[in-house]
Amino acid sequence: MSANRRDFIKFVVAGAVTAGCPVDLSLVAQGAEAHTAATVDGEDNRICHEVRDGKAFTRPPVSAKHDVVVVGGGVSGLTAAYQLQHRNALLLEKEPHWGGNAYVMEYDGSAYATGAAFLEAKSDAFHFAKQIGLEPLPVNCPDGSIINGRFIADTWGDGLSKLPYTPFARDSFKRFRKDMMAIDLEKRGAELFTVPFSSFLMDYTAEVKLWWDTFGPSNWGATSEDTAATMGIGALQDAVVSSRSDDRYTWPGGLGAITKKLAEILQPVYGERMQTGATIVAVVPGKDEVQVTCMLGGELKTVSAKTVIMATPKFITRRIVEGIPEKQSAAMKAIRYAPYCVVNLIFDKPVFNKGYDNWCPGNTFTDFIVADWVIRKKSGYKQKHNILSCYTPLREAQRSLLLTDDGAKGLAADVLRDFQKLTPETNVDPVEVHIYRRGHPMYMSTPGLYTQVQPLVRQPMDRVFFANTDSEGPESTTNEAINAARRAVRQAEARMAGAPAGEKTALG
Repeated sequence: MSANRRDFIKFVVAGAVTAGCPVDLSLVAQGAEAHTAATVDGEDNRICHEVRDGKAFTRPPVSAKHDVVVVGGGVSGLTAAYQLQHRNALLLEKEPHWGGNAYVMEYDGSAYATGAAFLEAKSDAFHFAKQIGLEPLPVNCPDGSIINGRFIADTWGDGLSKLPYTPFARDSFKRFRKDMMAIDLEKRGAELFTVPFSSFLMDYTAEVKLWWDTFGPSNWGATSEDTAATMGIGALQDAVVSSRSDDRYTWPGGLGAITKKLAEILQPVYGERMQTGATIVAVVPGKDEVQVTCMLGGELKTVSAKTVIMATPKFITRRIVEGIPEKQSAAMKAIRYAPYCVVNLIFDKPVFNKGYDNWCPGNTFTDFIVADWVIRKKSGYKQKHNILSCYTPLREAQRSLLLTDDGAKGLAADVLRDFQKLTPETNVDPVEVHIYRRGHPMYMSTPGLYTQVQPLVRQPMDRVFFANTDSEGPESTTNEAINAARRAVRQAEARMAGAPAGEKTALG
């Protein structure tokens, strides 16, 4: 795309680059007698920068007491709050909105996703959605691919015979499918969680590896070299099953529909006990309570609770919770996170409606989703905007691209350029490009993470319990975020009932 052509397209950048405020606890003054609070404006990252520059914060006296404080307002934190409606619970979120990585946005009445896209009928998340009053809508479309200018429907089903590659390469895809389907993950799954997926790709053509090095970063944040083999093999087996019967469900705007519904349910119940714009600077456990200090409305505020649920990524958690055991803190530090951008191309006319999730190996983005796929054939529905959500995971070293608006716009321009080159039909200018950037949203499903790291990560402290999808694994999904929240709530309830926290509870 030429510079002149780009000048006529509106680029809109949103999303926080930092998902939280990793504060060094040594900078938090412990003298509760001081009342002076820092004066800050509403910029999300100002407090983090002040801490980075050496500013010491003073924890003010406790101003309120609660049964539970839930830190983090993504799907995990919202689920925990939903389970705790009968309690005097407080929910705190750093960003100005609820939803975390499952957040829905709109353009002129048309919803589109900024993160989590779909769930499966067999998942707990599917049943939870129904429980809160949402009816999941069927995708009913196995994933296709766009390769060498051609759209290939049902890539890992009938599509393998139609791939626009040499006969030798097509045979390699078929042989890979046959070989991976022969692996019994019931017996070998635990073993293969410690082995890189790349070791299973060496005997096949480069095109096979390229496809999976496209699929992996979008789904679990890593290319085959950094992926646990069970993840890749399991995904292939699921893809083959889906080619026969796709059991995925979603809504316009993806799984942001779940967090939006949860927030609507909870706000009348919680009222002022749901706070956005609350940046946590310290979580300090004591014998009988936990004190939580946050920056809210330009002032530091401390509350206490019988228990705390940390529904935050572990790279943040380990920096703000005092007293995490050394081995557990080291396990949290070992988790790697992929930077991620979702580039929504907004067209005022139909451009692509052939498939729901479409893989595009060899491009800046990995795949794109048709935002209104599950309602486009409903009676009376007319597609006002064709919004295509391009999923654009980055390598860890590329995180700096998201730090500035210009960097994010440049990345989006590359995505648009590659999209317009996919097929003759896609060589169309959008009316707007909306960019949603996140610096550390998805943990990488690296070898050993699920079997060795996460069991340590989620071990409860006496009164502090750990939710968020990176507690549960093996893949960063809304389903695992919900399950992590339910586990943490069970642990917190047991502790408030007098049971001590312990390893069995953590691993249950």
